[in-house]
Amino acid sequence: MTTRQPSPPAPQASPVPQPIAWGRRAGMSCRAVAASLLFGLAAWPALADDGPTPWPQWRGPHFNGTQLDATPPLHFSEEHNVRFKVPVPGEGLASPIVYDGVVYLLSAEAASSEAMVASQQAAQAKAENQEWPPSVDPVAQSFLVLAYSAESGELLWRRVASQHVPHESHYLDASWASATPITDGTHLYAHFGSNGTFAYSLDGTLVWKKDLGDMETRNGFGEGSSPLLWQDLLLIPWDHEGDSFLVALDKASGEERWRTPRPEERSSWATPVVVDPDGDGEMPPQLVLPGTHRSRGYDLEEGTELWSLGGMTFNTIPSPVARQGVVYLMSGFRENALQAIELRRAKGALEGSDAILFTHDRHTPYVPSPVLYDDNLCFIKHNKNGFTCLDAASGEVRFTEVRLPGVKNVYASPVAAAGRIYVFDKAGAVAVVRNGSTFEVLAENSLDEGVDATPAIYGDSLYVRSRHHLYRLAETVKEDVPAAEVPKMEPSKAAPAEEVEGPAEQGMTDR
Repeated sequence: MTTRQPSPPAPQASPVPQPIAWGRRAGMSCRAVAASLLFGLAAWPALADDGPTPWPQWRGPHFNGTQLDATPPLHFSEEHNVRFKVPVPGEGLASPIVYDGVVYLLSAEAASSEAMVASQQAAQAKAENQEWPPSVDPVAQSFLVLAYSAESGELLWRRVASQHVPHESHYLDASWASATPITDGTHLYAHFGSNGTFAYSLDGTLVWKKDLGDMETRNGFGEGSSPLLWQDLLLIPWDHEGDSFLVALDKASGEERWRTPRPEERSSWATPVVVDPDGDGEMPPQLVLPGTHRSRGYDLEEGTELWSLGGMTFNTIPSPVARQGVVYLMSGFRENALQAIELRRAKGALEGSDAILFTHDRHTPYVPSPVLYDDNLCFIKHNKNGFTCLDAASGEVRFTEVRLPGVKNVYASPVAAAGRIYVFDKAGAVAVVRNGSTFEVLAENSLDEGVDATPAIYGDSLYVRSRHHLYRLAETVKEDVPAAEVPKMEPSKAAPAEEVEGPAEQGMTDR
């Protein structure tokens, strides 16, 4: 049920492009506008105007799951519209990002595949016997940073950021490489949580590395929050069972610029978002980070807390999305919570304040983040196949808990382009629905492997990380790549010599 909070009339502001409606402004290309809004005018290096808009971070260029100038395929399968399917070494849930024709991935590769399989089988046996938690015990890992050609799938370079035994287990469905990398167009930032944070040039040269310590996650579930860039800062959330904090690193050097405690906060897995509070750049931007105890807004200059609000459920995972100065927070473990917060009114403790535009307490997501496309705020029920869309301005329910055909269990967050919303499930089923005020299924697709990582959209393609492969899904022409001749590269043909950044088994030199 949606509860609308009464509020006084808002002051009139001049209309400006919003993150869900970027186009050309004052001669700027779509990608330039995206860069200026996302990175606070510390924009990406200039690319050809006719090139695709990058998908440079978790949840894409607008941080809401959408790509506004892309045309991915409507229909696909293992035999249809697969431009390439190449093996990915190791395991990971880190989502792909794409910049200037290169796909970047993170992964963790066991030193002994036999030891890894044995640990996973032991965890699976615990799950089948209903023993809790079904955690994968640590085995030695190489933490990998990978770069693939977005055109062909060729592995361009591979770097071993660190090699050691992780200090903590992870849940059966998780991994030791779950945070999505991020780029500003000059450097690539690879965050492995307790296993280190690394900055590389885009040709794979190590620039700096940082050890922030060891997380202690609830029940050894594992880590998952991704970093965020803003101007010259790399922002990293660190919510765990110890002393939680939010830290800002100098993106050029890795030096710590500020650190803000998050009192009483325990394990959460959300990634923060930077929001323009009034939609026209007159107010300073805020960083918003949800939490199991309290969600909070922060000043970006010094990390000062500006406001806080309780009400999320236990195990907060979905990342927030924002539109026209309103940020939408969600969680859905055992209960349901959605809060729409008008940031220009947000100050101090927000309980009972007019900063809360509306709330909703039905069918919110546990793991997948919502997608915000135009004025359509859409999300998955828990991790299941129920689908709900609200009017983002009013909270009015457009449709709720409709069944996505073929889809069962969902960890990957929905992505959207060309008037469509794509939902991938853990078994490889994919539902494509029309973005609109009424529910309409446009296509039902399937792949042979399940998908837990969120796909990236770049130009005419979907880049999909399954458990063991990277797919490029795009319309194919019969004369171009016949379905029977889709390239599937063997590992021996796709792995040039790797570069190890640190001594084996010792990890980072500053650990």
